[in-house]
Parts: sequence; structure tokens; C-alpha cells
Amino acid sequence: MTCAAIAIALFFAMNIGASGTAAAMGAAYGGGAIQNKKLAMLIVGAAALLGAVLGGGEVVKTIGGGIISSSILTVEIVIIILASATLTLFIANLMGVPLSTSEVTVGSIVGIGLAYKSLFVSKLAVIISFWIAVPLVSFSVAYVLGRLIKIAEVKWPHLSRQGKWQRWLGRLLVIGGALEAFSAGMNNVANAVGPLVGAGLMSVSAGVWMGGIFVALGAVLLGGKVLETNGKKITRLSLLQGSAVSFTSGGLVIIASLLGIPVPLVQATTCAIMGVGTADNGFKLWQKRVIHQIAKVWIVSPVSSLVVAYAMVHLWLQPNPYVLIVIISVFITTLGLMNLSQTIRKEKSAIHDQRGGI
Repeated sequence: MTCAAIAIALFFAMNIGASGTAAAMGAAYGGGAIQNKKLAMLIVGAAALLGAVLGGGEVVKTIGGGIISSSILTVEIVIIILASATLTLFIANLMGVPLSTSEVTVGSIVGIGLAYKSLFVSKLAVIISFWIAVPLVSFSVAYVLGRLIKIAEVKWPHLSRQGKWQRWLGRLLVIGGALEAFSAGMNNVANAVGPLVGAGLMSVSAGVWMGGIFVALGAVLLGGKVLETNGKKITRLSLLQGSAVSFTSGGLVIIASLLGIPVPLVQATTCAIMGVGTADNGFKLWQKRVIHQIAKVWIVSPVSSLVVAYAMVHLWLQPNPYVLIVIISVFITTLGLMNLSQTIRKEKSAIHDQRGGI
């Protein structure tokens, strides 16, 4: 059982490295600041490992015993936490829904805490407050930086033209991407090894080293496609704007990591991009669809893994058919309401089209 728990954790770590840390260099690769894909992946892997080893310990302690009592973290519970997080991410990937690894892991742990009626509510409240504050601060800081960059690029046009300044700005963007990967290593390695440390299966030091190595391996061996996708689909930002996004989101995640708070890097980055974009083009970029998607991801990530972990406890460790019947019923009802809502919207749209509008 112990070997199974460690194997799941390391597999989870590699997937974190492939999806999260590899994406950190997407802006630099897509903007041509770094053209060698292998070199970009090696930089990401090295930065993530460095971040895990130098600053990942505090978040590991939070994941391992700051949300629920470490006394209930048996090998079986660790497997459920990691399997719930991994399964939720896998299903989300099949559906094309982006989820946060930090939020999914915390959600799984909360699900265990609810099942065993052992949950540190005050610590959880602090974590949730950071989930709200970090994206807001990220947007605000990036907006201010975006305004300053817009003024600078108007005053000194050579900053946005090809030349020696572009080479230096490209290097700055690569450094910013490495900082993002460093922050991801600090914060996200705990998602994989924190439960193992809490259960006493390894020390904090061994956990950050082992988790950091496998996060780095995931970035180097499996991050190529993610890097290619992010590089091609990256929002159109100048080199200075891209650097502002990377330094803002990476810096905020590093601060949260030093405080031992697991936070979603993807939301910090997305809100930083929105901040820079708003400073450049105004609030017309604020589409309701984008805002709704961010809100849905914020809610769905922890709740989905919470339900899976809670159900697995009552399916495996504490068999309770009544609880499972309620969970299945709620799931079916939710799908039915979503389908009914879509049907009603389609009917209203059809009626509106037939009448030629109002």
C-alpha cells in the first residue's frame, strides 16, 4: 500500500510538472524570446526543482497537516486523497475543463476532513481568502504595470521594435518565465507529496526533493506539447507586458508559498493577463463568458475533488450505501438541471430568431 501511495504521488508530480510548470515558459517560447524547446523545458525543470527544494517546505506542512489532523492520515487515506485529485484532473482533462492542482488537492483533503469530522476551519478560511485575494491583487498590480508600460512604449517606441532592446527584453521575459516555474515548484510540489509527509511516509526534506525531481522530470519529459500549445495560443502581449505578467503572478505565488498557503498559479496568471490587457485596451476585454469561466473553475476545482474523496471514503473505508445514493442522486439532478437549462436557452433563442428579435 505504501508503494502504491508513493507511486500515485510521483505520477501526480510528473503531471503537475507537465501541465503547470511547463506552461510558465509559454509566453517566452511563443514570443520567440527562447526558440529552443528543449532548452526552455530544461530551464523550467531546473527552476521548478530549485523552487521546491528552497521554498516548498511550508506548503508541504500545510497540505500534510494544516487542514486536517495528521493523525487520520493513514496510507489508505493518502491514496484516496491523491487518487481523488488525480481522477478529478483526468476527468476534467477529458472534458477540456482547466482545473487548479492546488484547489483540487485541498478539496480532496477537505472531503476527507468532512468524512471523518476533523477539519481545521480557521486554516481553511485563510486558504480560501488567499484564493480570492491573490487573483484580485494580481489583476491590480498588472493593471498598474500595464499602464506604465503603455506610457513607456509610447514615449520610447524603440522598446517595441526589433533591435538590441528586443533581445534584452526577451531575456527579461525568459527570466520571468523561470520565476513562474520557480514559484510553481515552491507551491505545487506540496500537492503531490504533502499527504505522504503528513502520514509519516517520508520527511519534509525527502518530500520536497523527491517531489521536486519528479515535477522537473514531468516538465522536461512531458511538457513539450503543453509548451507548444501555450506558445501558439498565448495572448498577444509585448515582451514587456509578458514580463509584467510573469513577475506579477510568480511573485505573488512565492509570497503565498513562504506563508505556507497553496494557491492557484493559473488564476494568478490569468488575472495578470487580464490586468495588462485592460490597461492596454480598456474594460471592453471584460467579456462575461471569460469571467464566468474563471468563476466556474474556482468553484468546480475544489468541490469536485471534495465530492470524489468523500464518496471514496464511504465506498472503501466506511461503506455507507445511503451516502453514496445521496451523492449519485445529487450528481444526476445537477446534470439534469444543466441539460434543462441548456434546452430552455435554446428554445428561447429559437423563438427569438423566428420573431426576428425585439
